Amino acid sequence: MKVSIFVHVLVALFMVQLCNQMNLSLAKRTLPSQTYVDYIKTSCNVTLYPRLCYKSLSVYAEKIKTDPKLLAYTALNVTLRATNRTSVLINRLSKTQGLRPIEAAAVQDCVEVIGDAVDELQDSICEMGQLGSSDFALQISDIQTWVSAALTDDDTCVDGFAGREMDGRVKDAVRRHVLKVAHLTSNALALVNSYASAQAALP
Repeated sequence: MKVSIFVHVLVALFMVQLCNQMNLSLAKRTLPSQTYVDYIKTSCNVTLYPRLCYKSLSVYAEKIKTDPKLLAYTALNVTLRATNRTSVLINRLSKTQGLRPIEAAAVQDCVEVIGDAVDELQDSICEMGQLGSSDFALQISDIQTWVSAALTDDDTCVDGFAGREMDGRVKDAVRRHVLKVAHLTSNALALVNSYASAQAALP
């Protein structure tokens, strides 16, 4: 009996040590270089929402490294994922029973414009992946146009809930989610613009 308990204790100690080693190994593997993290923090200073920029992109520091194109590309992908989630949420909200007519109309408008924003962000990401395959200036201009349009769509959705008559839980829910998406879109556009300016300055 004592031997059995002793064996269990040894096994437990071994497993704890193994887990600790695995955790340390994982930490070493996933912890990004401080240089890469600092690069993202500095790059985010060109955005209107630098804290959100850093928070949303620093987790990809090891992938981005110090590549401005990858930074902008990642920002667009993060924005698209958030916009997709918001689009799903607003679609569900549009089917909610008990919406006032004025709320139902505003939510339906949001369904359409946020859907457009998803399409525009997808187009911009696709074009970003093909940069350099033809006319860079034309490609980057198209990307800027699509991301700007997505930002306008976000603003249009929020504007649909302006006024005290719209106050309530529906307005609060839509604004909370769409404003975050708008801020991410604004940041992505700033990083795209920064990348475009840097490329234009090259000899």
